[in-house]
Amino acid sequence: MTRLHLGLALLGMLALGALAAPFVADTLGHDPFTPDLMARFEPPSARHPLGTDDLGRDILTRLLYGARVSLAVGLAAALAATLIGTTAGLLAAWRGGVADALVMRFADFMLALPALPLLVLLAAADPSRIGLPARGEAAGDVLRIVVILAVFGWVGVARLARAAALATFSRDHVRAARALGATEARILRRHVLPALLPPIAVATALAVAGAILAESTLSFLGLGISPPAPSWGNMLANAQDLVFSAPWAAVWPGLAIMATVAGCTLVADGVRRRGRAV
Repeated sequence: MTRLHLGLALLGMLALGALAAPFVADTLGHDPFTPDLMARFEPPSARHPLGTDDLGRDILTRLLYGARVSLAVGLAAALAATLIGTTAGLLAAWRGGVADALVMRFADFMLALPALPLLVLLAAADPSRIGLPARGEAAGDVLRIVVILAVFGWVGVARLARAAALATFSRDHVRAARALGATEARILRRHVLPALLPPIAVATALAVAGAILAESTLSFLGLGISPPAPSWGNMLANAQDLVFSAPWAAVWPGLAIMATVAGCTLVADGVRRRGRAV
C-alpha cells in the first residue's frame, strides 16, 4: 500500500466514523451532550468503550461527533484558503506588473504578521457586533473559525500558485498556443490550471492538517468551538486536569488529531511523489 492509499484509508475511516456518529450513539444508548454525573470518570468498558469524561458523557460518541466539527472546519478552511490563494496567485502571474506587485506585497505583509497572536485576538472578538452569530452557537463558531483560518491560510497557496503559473506561462507549448491565436481563457483552462493541480493538491492536504491543528489550539484555549458542542480541541481542554486521574479522556482526542494530521501528511506526500513520477 502506497503512502497516498494509506493516508486516504486513514482519513476515510475518520470520515466514516464521523458519519456514523448518530448510529453509534443510538446503538450504545448514550447522548453525547447530556451529562450523567453518576457515570463520571468510568474507565473503558463494554458500556462505554472509551470511558467517560468529567461530566459522565461517553467519550466515543463525543469523539465521533467532534470529528464532524473538526474535520468540517479543517476541510472548509483549507478549501477556502486554497480557492483564495489560487485565484490571487494565478491573477498575479497572469496579469503581471502592478497586479503582481500588489498581490505579492500584500502576501508578504500577511506573511510577516504574527499568525498565532492574531488568530487568538480575532477568535476572542465578539462576532455579534458585526452581525454574525454570537459565540456559543455551533454553526456560528464553525463559520467564524473557518473565516479566520482562511484569511491567514491563503498566502502560502498564492505564492505556490504564482510560481507554478509563471513557470507554465514561460513554456514553449504555451507560447506556441498564443502564437496560434489561442485565447487567454483557453490557455488558462487547458495549459495553466492542469499544471497547478499537483502542487495545489499537496498544499490543500497540508492545509487541512494545519487548519485542524489551529482549530484544536483555539478550542483548547477556549476560543474555538464552544461546549457543549464537542470538538477534539475542547475535549482536550476539558481533560487537561485529568491526565493522571482519567488519562483516557485526553488520550483519545489527542490520538484522533494525530491520526488526522498523519493522514493528511501521507496524502500530501503521496500526491507529491506521484506528481514527480508523472
